[in-house]
Amino acid sequence: MGIGISGLVALKGAAFILTFIFLKNLGFTKLSLPFLYTSLISLLISLASHPSINLPILLGKNGDGTIPIWSKIMFGPYIYLVRVFCAMRRWLSGEEPYTEVFEGVYVGGWPSSIEKLPPGNPAIVDCTCEFPRISELKGLAYLNLPTWDTRSPQPGEIESAVKWAMRKRALNKPIFIHCAYGHGRSVAVTCALLVALGVAEDWKVAEKMIKEKRPYIRMNSLHRGALEEWSKDRISNPISTNKHM
Repeated sequence: MGIGISGLVALKGAAFILTFIFLKNLGFTKLSLPFLYTSLISLLISLASHPSINLPILLGKNGDGTIPIWSKIMFGPYIYLVRVFCAMRRWLSGEEPYTEVFEGVYVGGWPSSIEKLPPGNPAIVDCTCEFPRISELKGLAYLNLPTWDTRSPQPGEIESAVKWAMRKRALNKPIFIHCAYGHGRSVAVTCALLVALGVAEDWKVAEKMIKEKRPYIRMNSLHRGALEEWSKDRISNPISTNKHM
């Protein structure tokens, strides 16, 4: 699983607290205060995103995908940093913003603009807690599963998303499942949907199918563990689907 978001944010917080101490010792007290604040926010997010705590509701993202103004102010050092990092990473990787993994089923990264949205006015499953739903997408069907980066939606949340997506599919709507980059959180939910649609025998087969079309996906032990639990307890039954459609 690697260091994960908790470790990365904690390291960032440590760097900021050291910068605060350095500037304060030089006599730049006012200049050092933003670094102190950022370090404290980083510590709070590091704790809230740890698997043993896992509180994505900390950022206050609403069910309609909006992030309230109080959260933007309080957690601005984190919220806006991840947007900058996301844009830089996408630009450097050159990866497509989304990939069609089965007819009408897309997985990808945060649609920061309408141009990064799949065609056909898709129903959107948003697996992030740190990115807002942009205003241009507010007319589209939308479901949010607020989840920290490198973490996984819970099995019950995966099941809810699968049933929601299948209802939208029954209305002939494309489905777009996204997280920050379309590598982890969204892939876990997409694996479950492919199983429920009868396209894949199990989530492991679904993962291989997705990786063939989106090579940079990277699920970790938390994603796989949630899928394993979902597989044992799920209510949604596979439907008959022609795999060669």
